[in-house]
Amino acid sequence: MRINLCHIVLSALSGICMMSCGVSADSRGHTVSGLDPEEFASVYRGDSTALYILTNSSGMEVCITNFGGRVVSLMVPDRNGRLTDIVLGFDNIEAYFPENNKTDFGASVGRYANRINRGRFTIDGVEYRLPQNNFGHCLHGGGELGTLGWQYRVFRASQPSDSVLVLHLDSPDGDNGFPGNVSATVKYTLASDNELKIEYAAVTDKPTVVNMTNHSYFNLSGDGGKDVLNDILWVNADYFTPVDSTFMTSGEIISVKGTPFDFTTPKPIGRDVYSDDTQLHNANGYDHNWVLNTKGDITQCAVRLRNPDNGITLEVYTDEPGIQIYSGNFLDGSLVGKHSTAYPCRGAICLETQHYPDSPNKPQWPSTILRPGETYRSTCIYKFL
Repeated sequence: MRINLCHIVLSALSGICMMSCGVSADSRGHTVSGLDPEEFASVYRGDSTALYILTNSSGMEVCITNFGGRVVSLMVPDRNGRLTDIVLGFDNIEAYFPENNKTDFGASVGRYANRINRGRFTIDGVEYRLPQNNFGHCLHGGGELGTLGWQYRVFRASQPSDSVLVLHLDSPDGDNGFPGNVSATVKYTLASDNELKIEYAAVTDKPTVVNMTNHSYFNLSGDGGKDVLNDILWVNADYFTPVDSTFMTSGEIISVKGTPFDFTTPKPIGRDVYSDDTQLHNANGYDHNWVLNTKGDITQCAVRLRNPDNGITLEVYTDEPGIQIYSGNFLDGSLVGKHSTAYPCRGAICLETQHYPDSPNKPQWPSTILRPGETYRSTCIYKFL
């Protein structure tokens, strides 16, 4: 009864809140996923944060905060129609602030997702230097308090309907060392067929690099206190890009055949994750870029993930050439999230559609350079079956 009541009241309210504030799913102020929007109404470095709620006619609910463009909860039906929250996160906005927890839970990452070697790259003969916040490299555009990446910024938000949210961020020239004034948008659309489409766009007034992604931590069981090692993963990729002990790509592209990275035939995530393999040792598990066979064709499925217990299946579609798959290797139970759940090692998997890591320093790979007059575009679809 609670779920039905929530959706009835939310439908009535959806036309009221359009441009600035999140709406609640029932008169008590709680979403179907159990979040209290008031816990997300705050101010961070002078900008107001809020919780926004997307729903569709099939009963799905997606809660997103404009702090870092983060997906906070994602309710999808299992094989019996029971709505299940399948992403990790926190139940209040302060827990997302980097002063309290440095996490990428659900975030829209930019200006450059993944790593740039030694925090340096060159465009047109000019070298640019970035924060070195991860083993001497720049990860996700910077993460220290003085050099925060976009996952710790407050986006401007507009919600034109109960199934669409648009976030906007302006990144000034020199932001964390990146050149160019960049204007970026992230558009979330929740379709009636249970697709969550995320569309990224950006323009610049000076040559720069852009590579955006979503960093949701998926646990299809709905129990963030359990690991995901029994979930069945299929990856439409015959090759991946190996890394060294600092997680930096070497520039090689090697075959997955005969390695633990071969998911061309579906298998449990945990089947080979503890294998005696140099790449798994280097990354403490899976934290690698797969070179997708889809070659930018968004009509082809890139990844399929299924929980064998509840039947929830996630398919990923993208126009990007690669996907970073991270098996939650550095979760260790110290982070306590929604519903007082401690998140254990390998308690989630991230499926981050993007260009390859360190592409600005590897001209043989697809380019991430954005120039004035061009528009960066990237689309990711998470489809739930």
